[in-house]
Amino acid sequence: MPKDGGIGASSKRREDVRFLTGAGNYTDDINLRGQAYVHFLRSDIAHGTITNIDTAAASAMPGVVRIFTGADFQAVGGLPCGWQITDRFGEAMKEPRHPVLADGKVRHVGEPICAVVADTLEQARDAAEAIVVDIDELPAVVDMAKALTADSPKVHDDLSDNMCYDWGFVEENKEAVEEAFRNAAHVTTCELTNNRLVANPMEPRVALGDYDRSSDNSTLYTTSQNPHVIRLLMGAFVLGIPEHKLRVVAPDVGGGFGTKIFHYAEEALCTFAAKALNRPVKWTSTRSEAFVSDAHGRDHVTTIELALDADNNFTAVRTSTLANMGAYLSTFAPSVPTWLHGTLMAGNYKTPLVYVNVRAVFTNTVPVDAYRGAGRPEATFQLERVIDKAARELGVDPIALRRQNFVSEFPYQTPVAVAYDSGDFHRLMDKLEAQADFEGFAARRAKSEAEGKLRGLGINCFIEACGIAPSNLVGQLGARAGLYESATVRVNATGGLVVMTGSHSHGQGHETAFPQVIAEMIGIDESMIEIVHGDTANTPMGMGTYGSRSIAVGGSAMVRATEKIINKAKKIAAHLMEASESDIELKDGAFSVAGTDKSVAWGDVTLAAYVPHNYPLEDIEPGLEETAFYDPSNFTYPAGAYACEVEVDKETGAVTIAKFTTADDFGNVINPMIVDGQVHGGLVQGIGQALMENAAYDENGQLLSASYMDYAMPRASDVPMFTVDHSNGTPCTHNPLGVKGCGEAGAIGSPPTVVNAVVDALQSGGHKVDHVDMPVSPARVWAAMQG
Repeated sequence: MPKDGGIGASSKRREDVRFLTGAGNYTDDINLRGQAYVHFLRSDIAHGTITNIDTAAASAMPGVVRIFTGADFQAVGGLPCGWQITDRFGEAMKEPRHPVLADGKVRHVGEPICAVVADTLEQARDAAEAIVVDIDELPAVVDMAKALTADSPKVHDDLSDNMCYDWGFVEENKEAVEEAFRNAAHVTTCELTNNRLVANPMEPRVALGDYDRSSDNSTLYTTSQNPHVIRLLMGAFVLGIPEHKLRVVAPDVGGGFGTKIFHYAEEALCTFAAKALNRPVKWTSTRSEAFVSDAHGRDHVTTIELALDADNNFTAVRTSTLANMGAYLSTFAPSVPTWLHGTLMAGNYKTPLVYVNVRAVFTNTVPVDAYRGAGRPEATFQLERVIDKAARELGVDPIALRRQNFVSEFPYQTPVAVAYDSGDFHRLMDKLEAQADFEGFAARRAKSEAEGKLRGLGINCFIEACGIAPSNLVGQLGARAGLYESATVRVNATGGLVVMTGSHSHGQGHETAFPQVIAEMIGIDESMIEIVHGDTANTPMGMGTYGSRSIAVGGSAMVRATEKIINKAKKIAAHLMEASESDIELKDGAFSVAGTDKSVAWGDVTLAAYVPHNYPLEDIEPGLEETAFYDPSNFTYPAGAYACEVEVDKETGAVTIAKFTTADDFGNVINPMIVDGQVHGGLVQGIGQALMENAAYDENGQLLSASYMDYAMPRASDVPMFTVDHSNGTPCTHNPLGVKGCGEAGAIGSPPTVVNAVVDALQSGGHKVDHVDMPVSPARVWAAMQG
């Protein structure tokens, strides 16, 4: 029977009531008295030298308050990068300055040159059209391979070349890996592209700056996944505002997918302008702006090689990747193709040797950073494509080949630094085979063939690392921030709780799932618990939400704070019942003395905490409020096995997803319904990447797919009803909840599953095709069928 509440119950999302009734409070819903509006004049060329900016006519237009240019920001810092990579030669990465407004040069289409502040948005837009900017256009650097040639133009004149870093991992294994390839009985090579994506959250980015002259306090309302991080980066490194003088508020946020992690120029500009003008300043992105100003995702070009012995055991993996950084380093960009990617190249397999080489490249394109999965999808796509190709070359069953090489004993130390604490990959595959009805596939393929379609089956296994930690380790790897999480639990006198968390919800369902955890611990109704997040003024310092870390790291902080609450409440209860503290038990919202019928209700104890008439204050201070910071000892490692069946139209190359099945290991699950929804969303995004999404640039650095007219997004009609399962979880061994995280799994596991299915369909039709790059569009499939 399903549970009615607490951990494991599919409690309905309480936040959906306000969202579905139009009562959500998003940043764009916030308007302050006397606010002005800002419109950014952005570069329409990818690379050029600014020779003159004439704002005279624009400044004189009606309603214009002030026009800011790069000259106004000479005395402030550039946008900081939060992760430093050390290359394989021991040198720090190249880290060019990232100005708030273009300074001397423009380096990508969409880079802001001027910011026009006016009484109305229409006046700001009109004035921007009157600004005259003279730019001497330079050749654009777009292709990564060409960008690394000696005669390529430089994106940044003060750098020696366009390479940000040349990273090798594990460098000490390089010679052993080469030896393994020399001795291999079989080597499979796959060249592939992980296509560039635009995140496209439902809500575009918004920033509203405010300044209180009487207190010298600044406030930024913004669409952020981690307001405390924005306060730290913008305050300390860009504008020089002490943290106690800067408040950052991220109210309801309509999706992020990673792109709202980062600190953006628009946030700094609005905060800076509000103080300069002593007036609130607001910016709301248009969808067109979002395409050329939000950080993009993915964009890797990789060659991967897999070595096998005569018995088809994996002996080594070797990869070489070009990773696009875009024109500037976004907040966490350097970590994505390195530590979030290279450490997952062992996958679910006991391959003893792995070497990963990544060359990060500056180009005249929008900066690239974390997008749902961030490094893990890129690693999984490479590994699962080359394994599938190897199975076909060897003439063996792709599932059997994977099973033969699965890690089967835990904990397991990989050759790429990380150690898997728990898992059961065989059990996941057993579940997948049963759910996906592989035995019936031949009949389904025959039916499709009779209808003029090619049917293919693709499978995939993956593992991911979530809850990036611990802080001391990632600090050694280049992280410039701690990666802990925090929670303050405040119990009111009447027994209700307010939980203030550094995690941030932008679609994950925190306001529902977090109370389930605490309600289970205390034995009270979930409705007695309120979650507060998103405001640096009333939440403890925390790192926010990304990397499937909320429940594993943020939830664990709440558990630790609640444990402190319970321990103190037991002391009070012991005094009230004149018993030993060691004999006090808490169950179903009541404290009792073990072995007796004495008990006192939760609410009576919490009232006594604030009305301390019945216990000595020298032993227990009044009140019931505790804070905890939780820094994990290891990553968590969700894993999965996915299967996809596609139909390919023989005449047009159109691909239809006919069936999709997942078996995931998320450890213990707090709310199965929310987890189902997270998996569904990730699957659709992964299918979108596999079949249709692509941010394409021409040789001049113009984004060809800069609107929904050209950038294809998946719709409900593009996907089938999914069959998802997460009942085979193996609990995480090192956090108090045994949870692993679920938010990115679907986006990690689905792209290679889809592509494997398409290749299988084409080969079933006699086409000698061993790979099709994403997006697997009808044109690409048709071309592949033509040879």
